[in-house]
Amino acid sequence: MAFNGLGLHLGMLPLLSNAESRSISPENLHGAPGQGGMAIEGTGSSRARSLGQGWKVSPSIDIAPGTTLVLADIEGPGALQHIWATVRGGRWRFLILRIYWDDQAEPSVECPFGDFFANGWERYAHVSSLAVCVNPAGGFNSYWEMPFRKRCRATLTNLDDVETRIYYQIDYTLTDVPEEAAYFHASFRRSNPLPYKSDHVIIDGVKGKGHYVGTYIAWGTNNSGWWGEGEMKFFIDSDHKFPTICGTGTEDYFCGAYDFDIGTFERDQPQAYVQYSTAYSGLCQVIKPDGVYKSQQRFGMYRWHIMDPIRFKERLRVTIQALGWRTDKEERYLPLQDDISSVAFWYQTLPHAPLQPLPERDFLEVV
Repeated sequence: MAFNGLGLHLGMLPLLSNAESRSISPENLHGAPGQGGMAIEGTGSSRARSLGQGWKVSPSIDIAPGTTLVLADIEGPGALQHIWATVRGGRWRFLILRIYWDDQAEPSVECPFGDFFANGWERYAHVSSLAVCVNPAGGFNSYWEMPFRKRCRATLTNLDDVETRIYYQIDYTLTDVPEEAAYFHASFRRSNPLPYKSDHVIIDGVKGKGHYVGTYIAWGTNNSGWWGEGEMKFFIDSDHKFPTICGTGTEDYFCGAYDFDIGTFERDQPQAYVQYSTAYSGLCQVIKPDGVYKSQQRFGMYRWHIMDPIRFKERLRVTIQALGWRTDKEERYLPLQDDISSVAFWYQTLPHAPLQPLPERDFLEVV
């Protein structure tokens, strides 16, 4: 059997394939072969007026308030392999990315733009990982491979009150898709504030067979002190009250330790959160209070289960606790009521259960 070009890794780069490379951008809206750079008008028209066709005439598209742009509409079989985008104007939390597979009525991906790229606080955070890279000065990249059989339709909706300009490129391949290949999903949730003594639900209601591959959390603290003692839990298939997989703490799940604080054991170092961004995990953002109106600490964290996917056969539920410390003489946990936004990333079979609808715009807002 000939190599189909999917699931490529370094050792497979020499292998030849009959897959066809395509790319969609404002310079080639339909990804057709030999049709790039043909625009004679667009957002770059004035800059290219002395050069003409073929000279960056249409590098971007403006999305009016309250409208939806179709980023891609592709007939399969094939797979998205890379998405690059950057935006000007508007707020990242008010740009909603949706992706539909094989003419499903409900999206399999529904997520604010920034959160999808591990930037949930509308402030740039550098991310250097295998699945997502965010580079200076606002270059958002996704390398999640997303196979489809019949059709892929991707849209971006502008919920903001101002026009937003997007530059983007979606690189994909047209190729046969193996029978065992599942469909990519991503879903956003927010608890603000998290109800007392309750868990933040990252995802539930997942039905089908698949595997969970990643978590991004934008965490805003509403108390002083350490906030990350809570456990991450994966309820798989027939799990009910207790999960199959239970972590030992928030920073542990994101592959850090001891409050992300280098001063915990290095006594010659001041106590401080240390940002890091690695292939599979990171504390990619630490936003400090300014002592006036930016009064809360905020954090961005990601964990990609690329080497250790969480597999399920029928259903999946994922939660995380919010626990801090009380100031009692004896150490004791403090249930927190923090602002927690999350994105769950997973692959599964179709048809899928509808995702939980996004909350209204004011509840989405980063204030």
